[in-house]
Amino acid sequence: MDIEREIEVIKRGAVDLISEEALRNKLERSRAEKRPLRVKLGLDPTAPDLHLGHTVVLQKLKQFQELGHTAIFLIGDFTGMIGDPTGRIETRPALTREELLANAETYKKQVFKILDPEKTEIRFNSEWMESMDAADMVRLCAQYTVARMFERDDFRNRYQNNLPISIHEFLYPLVQAYDSVALRADVELGGHDQIFNLLVGRDIQKVYNQESQVVITVPLLEGTDGVNKMSKTYGNYVGIDEPPDTIFGKLMSISDELMLKYYELLSDITLDELNELKERIRKGSVHPMDAKINFAHEIVKRFHSQEAAFRVGIDWKKAHREKSIPDERPRFSVPRPSKGSVWVPGLLRDHGIISSTSEGKRLIDEGAISITVISTEPLIKLHEESCSVEGANELTLRVGKKKFVTFDFID
Repeated sequence: MDIEREIEVIKRGAVDLISEEALRNKLERSRAEKRPLRVKLGLDPTAPDLHLGHTVVLQKLKQFQELGHTAIFLIGDFTGMIGDPTGRIETRPALTREELLANAETYKKQVFKILDPEKTEIRFNSEWMESMDAADMVRLCAQYTVARMFERDDFRNRYQNNLPISIHEFLYPLVQAYDSVALRADVELGGHDQIFNLLVGRDIQKVYNQESQVVITVPLLEGTDGVNKMSKTYGNYVGIDEPPDTIFGKLMSISDELMLKYYELLSDITLDELNELKERIRKGSVHPMDAKINFAHEIVKRFHSQEAAFRVGIDWKKAHREKSIPDERPRFSVPRPSKGSVWVPGLLRDHGIISSTSEGKRLIDEGAISITVISTEPLIKLHEESCSVEGANELTLRVGKKKFVTFDFID
C-alpha cells in the first residue's frame, strides 16, 4: 500500500488529524528507516468492561496495526486514580487502586477481541509515574500554565459557574502527556472529547526534546438512547463481553438513523458498500430493519462467533419480525438452484406473483420488492443489477406494500 492510500485508510472516520503533513512525514521516515510508528491509545479502567464506544478508537488502533505499525494499549491505572475531568461538571469520584487493577484485568482480556495479541504492547502508566518523585512532578507541572488549562472548556465553564475544581484535576492532562514522553509515541489516538489532553501531549514532548506526536481523534459514539455518549453511567451501552442475545437485542433497539452511524464507525463494510446500503434503504429495496439485523449479526459474530450470531438472529426474528408477516401467505417449495443464485423476477413470475419478468425487474429497480425475512443467513441481500439472491434456504419477499410470499428451497 502506498503512503497516500495508507493515509486514506487512517483518515476514515477521523474527526481531527493534527496534522496530515506531519503524519505523511512520519510514514515516509518509517519506511525509510524500516521502523514502525509507535501508536498510543490510553484508556482508564474506570469500569469493568469495554463497550462499543471504546471499539471505535480501538478499531482505529487496529488499522495502524494492520498497516504494520506498533499498537500500544495503555491502561491508565495511575491516571484512573486522578480521574479524567473531560466533560465533567464536578470532580470525578476517585477509584481505589484495587478497583482499577480489577477492571484492568478485564480490559487486558477483552481488548484482544479486537487487537492482535502478538502485535500489541500492553502498558500501565504506573510503570513510570510511581517512580517519579515530588521534584520530577514539580518540573512537569512547571511546563504548563493555569491560563492554558483554562483554555479547556470544562475548566473554564466550571470556574465561571462557581463550580469547584480540585488542584489534582490539573494533573490529569499533564500525566497523560508525560505518558507520550515515556512511550515515545509517534501518534496518539482518542475520542474527539480528548482533543485538549492529546494536544498537551504534543507540547510536553517538545519540552522533553521529542518530536511532537500526531493527534487523531474519532467521533464519540452515541449510546442506544441516541442522545448521550455511550457509557455505563447512562445505561445506554453495548458491552463487547455481554451475551450474544443481549448484544443483538440492544442493537435492534436503536433508531434507523443511529444504525447508519454505527455502520460507519463500527462495521467492516467499505465506504462504497455503506453508500450503496444507504441508497438501497432510500429506494426501499432494503428495509431498515433488515439492515439492522445484518449489523447486529456482524457485531455478534465479531465478539462471539458465526454460530452465535446465526442462532440469536433466528431467535430474534421468530420472536419479533415474523409477527409482522401474515401467517396466511403463498408458500412454495422449489428446487435449490444448481448455481446457488436465484433470479427473483423469474421465481415470482413462475409462481404467478407477477405477470412478467420485466415487471419484476421494474419493481426491483423501484424498490418495490425487498427481502423481509431470511431464516438462515442474515447477510444475504437482493442484488439489484442481477435481480438475484444467493445462499438462502428460506426466503420471504415483500412485493409491493402488502403482498408477501415465502419460498422454501429443497435439495
